Amino acid sequence: MLSCFNSYSQSLSSSPYSIYGLGSLYDSDFGSIPGIGTSGVALPSNRFINNLNPASLGFAYKNHFLFDVGGNMIQTSYQDVSRKENRNNVQFSHIAFAFPVTGKSAVSLALKPYSSAGFKISDYKLPIQDSNEEYTLSATGTGGLNNFDISYGHRFGKKLALGLATSVLFGNTKDEREYVISNSVTSIDKESSYNGVRFNLGGQFKIDSTFTIGANLKSPTRINATKVQSVITYNANLEASNTIESDAQSDTDDYYLPTEFSVGLNKVFRNNLSLTMDYEKAFWENSKQSSIYGDFVNQDKFKLGFSYRKNDKIRSYFDRIQFSTGLNYDTGFLEIDNKRITNKAISFGVSLPIENTFSVLNISYSYGQRGRISNGLIKENYHKLSLNLSLDGIWFVKRKYE
Repeated sequence: MLSCFNSYSQSLSSSPYSIYGLGSLYDSDFGSIPGIGTSGVALPSNRFINNLNPASLGFAYKNHFLFDVGGNMIQTSYQDVSRKENRNNVQFSHIAFAFPVTGKSAVSLALKPYSSAGFKISDYKLPIQDSNEEYTLSATGTGGLNNFDISYGHRFGKKLALGLATSVLFGNTKDEREYVISNSVTSIDKESSYNGVRFNLGGQFKIDSTFTIGANLKSPTRINATKVQSVITYNANLEASNTIESDAQSDTDDYYLPTEFSVGLNKVFRNNLSLTMDYEKAFWENSKQSSIYGDFVNQDKFKLGFSYRKNDKIRSYFDRIQFSTGLNYDTGFLEIDNKRITNKAISFGVSLPIENTFSVLNISYSYGQRGRISNGLIKENYHKLSLNLSLDGIWFVKRKYE
């Protein structure tokens, strides 16, 4: 897990909208979750690690040690009113493991990205306030935040489980910008470092053997920030330059994560068709943050997923394969010129069993759209292929035969 820290410090996203805040936020890629529209607040952690709700660990099977590792491949096309560009990305998305503590509780550890700032903007013209003139902005950004989770879930009786997760957020971003006004150029190179802690409280309740509901609450938190900055001004002909700052270290505005809550349900029909539905709400407006390019607004997410697998007692390999599909709609937390930066996606997935355990290879494909084509905005069309390996090992069982 420690060897992955350096990988996460590099940019994993290439969205121009990652210029806002801490960058583009990541969805869950654990187990079969990407194939069901990233829904699953009410799913138990009995066959895979469900990082959407720490309470799911309360339903983990005794003596089963779970390990999950995965990555993504993304092909994105960017389009505005005048041009179109394609870009490819490969990401190492997460590594996690979970193990039972008692017959009714379990612990999980996970390392994953929280956000990624990867953007490159060239010669973007913006108006000067209270003036008829405009200036030109060129910007490049890399880096992002990592998320290290420690989660614990405990089951009370046979139906109720509660869980608590502690998330340690840390990382840095690099931002290089160049502002051109008439013949004057200002270059600002900034590296910001962030760290903070966030808590997550979850619950799951089994109404019966086929119907489970879940809920999740993430606390608001402050992400502490410091920066090292260099500022140089010069004219367009490079005839003279003036260094205003050189590697100056100082505090900068802290970043505030909002209160978030989610609710979900899982219903199994005839022991083979499973329905999952989630709703999430993030109160970004209460964080009282803004950007010179747009505003932070409350965010809503709607998720729907279906999965199908025949009865586990069937011995045919094909009959043990799980197929899934899902929908995801995200209103986004950014508003630019009174226009929301929404995201919508459809996904398909397949879970291929390995041997006679719960170990599976999960493969999912998603197609989505973010943003829109209008004055100053960009539309993203992306194809995402997610691969993850969920391994199940049975530990601490006495030998019955020598």
